Amino acid sequence: MTFSGNGILLDIEGTTSSISFVYDVMFPFARCELDRFLETRWEDSELEALRQQMARDAGFDSFADWARRSAGSVSPGELLRQEAVRLMDDDVKATGLKQLQGLIWQSGFESGELLAHVYDDVRPALVNWQQQNLDVRIFSSGSVQAQRLFFQHTIEGDLLGYFRGHYDTTTGPKREPASYLTIAGQFGMEPAQLLFVSDVTQELDAAREAGLSTALCVRPGNPETESDGGHPVVAGLHEIRTELGARSTEL
Repeated sequence: MTFSGNGILLDIEGTTSSISFVYDVMFPFARCELDRFLETRWEDSELEALRQQMARDAGFDSFADWARRSAGSVSPGELLRQEAVRLMDDDVKATGLKQLQGLIWQSGFESGELLAHVYDDVRPALVNWQQQNLDVRIFSSGSVQAQRLFFQHTIEGDLLGYFRGHYDTTTGPKREPASYLTIAGQFGMEPAQLLFVSDVTQELDAAREAGLSTALCVRPGNPETESDGGHPVVAGLHEIRTELGARSTEL
């Protein structure tokens, strides 16, 4: 496909990295390290903010309120651990869980235990887009912190510098048009100047409704889709042809 706008918004799982890496490596790592992490980091300020977010996700005003209502059944630490395990078991994309996983992954990436997978065509595409002065950003259900760590520690080296911004579920759900309008405002561009690339048609539907151009990324190992939803289909970022020229970025 050909794109002549100014900004590109990328998904991660199934678009820049294999779904199997996320589900077979990153998620099990977070689950395996959960108990040790909560035991050793419980008093950290980051964990205090995380506890409050997970309490809000669970429908409580604060973690203290949540723990008080559960008093006598489990300890505060066990309460948080059980909720994290439940959310992981159900693959719930809750903001607090994503933040918790991000903190655990940070230790893995920084220690070298984790090294993020990216497809072969990702780095060349990012280099090309940077040379064209395109504004490239990420929108993923994983926390912004986890996104930054992911691209800083990849099998292709540190790719973080190729991105000008990152968005997660704190911006809004990926299947809601309003989220893409908010992101377009952060880009400082009209929605039509942006291209969103994802492997999930429902996300692309929402982006298209918001006025963005879209591309469905079909990679080996991605779940099969019944329909492309009318979105242009690409087998990788190398199939996105960007056109240079005068581009208006003013809203």
